[in-house]
Amino acid sequence: MQDEPVYRRTDLVGSSKKSVSDAIETAIARAAKTLRHIEWFEVGEIRGRVQDGKVAQYQVSIKVGFRVEE
Repeated sequence: MQDEPVYRRTDLVGSSKKSVSDAIETAIARAAKTLRHIEWFEVGEIRGRVQDGKVAQYQVSIKVGFRVEE
């Protein structure tokens, strides 16, 4: 019988002054420094901060899934 992978999930919030995509990429890049085998992410919530009538920061809540080692 072939072993099927098991995953663990953790919540992160990425932020960026540039874009939603950059906030996601920032969160995953930072997580990849301490988590191995990251294989997927799921966007949960998008929000931001407004300053002087302009978007000052994007914040994205994501769930990151990584494979549990044997």
